[in-house]
Amino acid sequence: MKKSDAAEFMKRLAARTPAPVTELEFKNSYTLLVAVVLSAQATDAGVNKATKKLFAATDTPKKMVALGEAGLKKHIRTIGLYNTKAKNIIALSRMLIERHDSQVPGERAQLEALPGVGRKTAGVVLNTVFGQPTIAVDTHVFRVANRSGLARGKTPDQVENKLYKAVPEEFLQHAHHWLILFGRYVCKARSPDCPACVVRELCAFKEKTTTATVATAIDGAKR
Repeated sequence: MKKSDAAEFMKRLAARTPAPVTELEFKNSYTLLVAVVLSAQATDAGVNKATKKLFAATDTPKKMVALGEAGLKKHIRTIGLYNTKAKNIIALSRMLIERHDSQVPGERAQLEALPGVGRKTAGVVLNTVFGQPTIAVDTHVFRVANRSGLARGKTPDQVENKLYKAVPEEFLQHAHHWLILFGRYVCKARSPDCPACVVRELCAFKEKTTTATVATAIDGAKR
């Protein structure tokens, strides 16, 4: 995609959602970190349902360690990979207590050193909590970037690097959330809503849906 088209692409997404925010529910930087760890291979809605009671009583590393792995599992067992996630969350909570005075660090290397925290999770925390212009590439961002031609790549890292080059600096701060929300509600995996798309004439996707095909997909999902 040409730089001018990429700029227009982001301008339209910005106009569509002027003040984007994460749909994960959290109370502080620590609970956001936990929520993002839990969101791997899970929906935000599913995570929010599981963490509602958890975060009401457990919103610090010390409280999480006191709850323990078995106690945590009772709250998150509806989430995929909950055994591994529980183990990592207790371990990262201990590390935050021991190395960071129970505070979530604002540096990527320190975040990625925590158990269960990869580049995507670190990017979300750095952007949402610390206001850094990071772009975390999840499945939605990866799909939108490749399908539209905004930033094509075979891996999340490749897409991320290309996005930093394609997205104008003025849009970097919120690019992550704009792309996620757009992918979640418009540029969906199985049935993209091309008729409602604000960037359809800029998009390189050849198999664009029509009003009829979208309606058919919706009817099929209801049956």
